[in-house]
Amino acid sequence: MADWLDADQVLERLGVRPQTLYAYVSRGRIEAMAHPRDPRRSLYRASDVAALAQKKARGRRAADVAAEAIAWGEPVLPSAITTVAGGRLWYRGRDAVQLAEQGLTLENVGRLLRGGHGAALKASRQPKPPEADTARQRLFLTLAGRAGREPPARGRAPLALAMEAADLLEAVVDAATGRAGEGPAHVRFADAWGLDAAGADLVRRALVLLADHELNASTFAARVAASTGASLSAACLAGLSALSGPLHGGMAARVEAFVEEAERRDPAHAVAARLSRGASMPGFDHPLYPDGDPRATALLAAFDPPPPLAELRAATQAATDLSPNIDFALVSLSRALRLPDDASFILFATARSAGWTAHAIEQLQSGRLIRPRARYVGAPPEGYSPSSSS
Repeated sequence: MADWLDADQVLERLGVRPQTLYAYVSRGRIEAMAHPRDPRRSLYRASDVAALAQKKARGRRAADVAAEAIAWGEPVLPSAITTVAGGRLWYRGRDAVQLAEQGLTLENVGRLLRGGHGAALKASRQPKPPEADTARQRLFLTLAGRAGREPPARGRAPLALAMEAADLLEAVVDAATGRAGEGPAHVRFADAWGLDAAGADLVRRALVLLADHELNASTFAARVAASTGASLSAACLAGLSALSGPLHGGMAARVEAFVEEAERRDPAHAVAARLSRGASMPGFDHPLYPDGDPRATALLAAFDPPPPLAELRAATQAATDLSPNIDFALVSLSRALRLPDDASFILFATARSAGWTAHAIEQLQSGRLIRPRARYVGAPPEGYSPSSSS
């Protein structure tokens, strides 16, 4: 009777209750027959049980993988643009830190991320960025204005999209600096913020290191928008919206609060206080870089952070063995160069717009809509049962 199993064996293999087994039989999913020696008992076809067990296991694995992929899990979509491997950040197979050290500009890296296509053909009379109280507002207004008037990107030639991406980056830099200008982004930031050549080069390094970072929250938002066929500016607007949250591009504000806390007391006490209440250390550690964020290491090595930042870094590493991440490096840079308020976010958003457009173009070329399913955990639908739909 190896082809047949008794009820206890089936319940153990499927991990279900007797009521569920009876439901499987009534729906024809498991064939049953009377036991030849005891008509009061039943036997169940082993092949049906095995097939159902395999299906259940496959369904659980798929659900688990999908759920875990949402938060620092397994890769969920193919991309040839950026990856994190071996504790390093790679732009199309090239080390991002080395690109920053070799003197590349944000515009160079933006073109690299797009696969080597698209150079800006800037009009001689570029419109002025919109009037607003802050650079952040100008960024949102610029992207929203373009998204409201530009056609969908779906079906357009890749080269045309690459050219548009380059032009869009120019508009973002204009909005970030508050003036229509020409030349590399870091030079225009230096002019707007009154920086010398050394300061301009530090801004260049930061922009290159921030240009892309695989499938982070804002990039995923940009790809979702692009997958619908929306314009590049609409995809960037989606990315900017996600970036503005306190757990992403807004992390700099939390780092600033940590620094101010250390300045009011002293770094060691600020760190101890956070440890005592189980709070995190903003600006330190990164899930993708267990041995330290190479972007932060490279940027912090290029200048001397102000004493409060240097002391806080030393105190945090001594107490927790955590290394600074790019958010801490950006705040350190902003303070060292005496940049305007919100400069960390502005640099982050400007740089990352190069990555958003590259990912948007790649997603458009795939022709696929990103549309995951939800694992429903709410109240049962009224009047519905699985048996009624079979």
